[in-house]
Amino acid sequence: MNRALAGTCPILTCDEARTLEAALFAGDEAREWAAMRQAGQAIAAAVLRDSGEIGGLPAAARLLVLVGKGHNGGDALIAADALLRALPLARAEVVFAFGERPLRPLAAQAWREFAQRAGDRVRGSAGVPPAFCYDLCLDGVFGFQFRPPADARITDLLEHVNAMPIRLRAAVDLPSAGLFQADFTYATGSVKAPVVGDPKAGRVRYLDLGFFPYRTPGDSRVLTARLLAPLAGLRPPHSDKRTFGHVFILGGSRSFPGAVLMTVLAALRSGAGLVTAFVPESVVGAFAARAPEAMWVGWPETPSGGLALEGEHLWRERMERASALVVGPGLGRDPETLALVASLVRSSTVPVVIDADALQPETVSAGSAPRILTPHAGEFARISGGLDGPAFAAKTGATVVLKGPVTRLVSVPPAGTAAGSANAPIYHSFFGGPVLARGGSGDLLAGLVGGLLAQTPGDPLLAAARGVVWHGTAADLLARAHGQTSVSVVQLLDFLSAALKESAHDP
Repeated sequence: MNRALAGTCPILTCDEARTLEAALFAGDEAREWAAMRQAGQAIAAAVLRDSGEIGGLPAAARLLVLVGKGHNGGDALIAADALLRALPLARAEVVFAFGERPLRPLAAQAWREFAQRAGDRVRGSAGVPPAFCYDLCLDGVFGFQFRPPADARITDLLEHVNAMPIRLRAAVDLPSAGLFQADFTYATGSVKAPVVGDPKAGRVRYLDLGFFPYRTPGDSRVLTARLLAPLAGLRPPHSDKRTFGHVFILGGSRSFPGAVLMTVLAALRSGAGLVTAFVPESVVGAFAARAPEAMWVGWPETPSGGLALEGEHLWRERMERASALVVGPGLGRDPETLALVASLVRSSTVPVVIDADALQPETVSAGSAPRILTPHAGEFARISGGLDGPAFAAKTGATVVLKGPVTRLVSVPPAGTAAGSANAPIYHSFFGGPVLARGGSGDLLAGLVGGLLAQTPGDPLLAAARGVVWHGTAADLLARAHGQTSVSVVQLLDFLSAALKESAHDP
């Protein structure tokens, strides 16, 4: 197995999670209780953060807490206790799916402490919850110990709750019985494999409780904000603009002029020392006024407004200055332009990010320079020839960023090389969300990744992973500040600095 990227943690099967926790706690209830308290408090803090996307929870919020027998129920109770302390007028309805008597000792302790602290602000019951409009539902009925099927009574309860008017629905670890419909699933300690790609799970948040050492094996992994921490630190005091790389960006066309501008704006925020953009000559003046920090080179245009082959000398006479390249944003599909891009990639001696319309079969495997590919699902279908991500990465030797609701990264040396392996880790990013489901978000990602690649040209996987996490974390902050709907994608750039500051405090 290839060595895993630092700043990532393994995604576990339910059996692996059982084995891990048995080894960590060894039946010691004091240690289990400490972990339960840590998990519950982390869930409460995450709920308060994520509720910002819907304007936050009101001080007089109504909470519905679904509690099973075991530790998931205890986590949910501790989280609800913390939320009531943060929201001074909030009230909670606790529904014990199996009644109070079967509660396991630690869950029972969590309930006693919660009830004692909250007094008449919390009420416990069994059966179907009262028909109120709730601000939050916490699902703690079943965790990874669940063995299907659920009995009819629990199924009816969960389906009833799914139909209720609830502003925010949050599951602890896993949506109970695969039935609870969550907006967020908070994976405590480890991410359990069933939540990855499960539409019932909504958006997954990994709450790292320190279960894993610095590097832990595992072929399916989750990216964490720790990847960004070095970017938030102090830079070398004796450095200049050349210290942090020079990224070249080629893109734009008469039909899609804005995409390459967004890529340049993101590259300028990436920490790269220098940015040079090669764009259609008709837009240079407007773009230079918008981003004077970049160096703008006007490129001859084809009759349809693409980049013409006759401008290739502009690139080649400057190439020795570049640390990394980005090609594709707003490029269009003029055949002459696509032939130009394939030629540039084929001859490149520095690593390259290939994005958008440059993602063509004849381009992604051209030449021998290290490359990062950033396709969405449709683009990947166009270039992959039916291969899955790992097989395609092994064939091309590329680092592949498969963009989607859960973005996945895979990087495998080409088949036939000494380090080649079809079993290299697949990295999952749970950052970001529907706020990114708008045109231009991929152009910003390409600029971030390209700028980071210029700073670490020997490590494309690290640049890609940092770019994805940074992009997604900034998107989360944007959504919490302004919601998911009435925003512009370029507003994400204003949250990149805050995302780094937040990563500096990530556990």
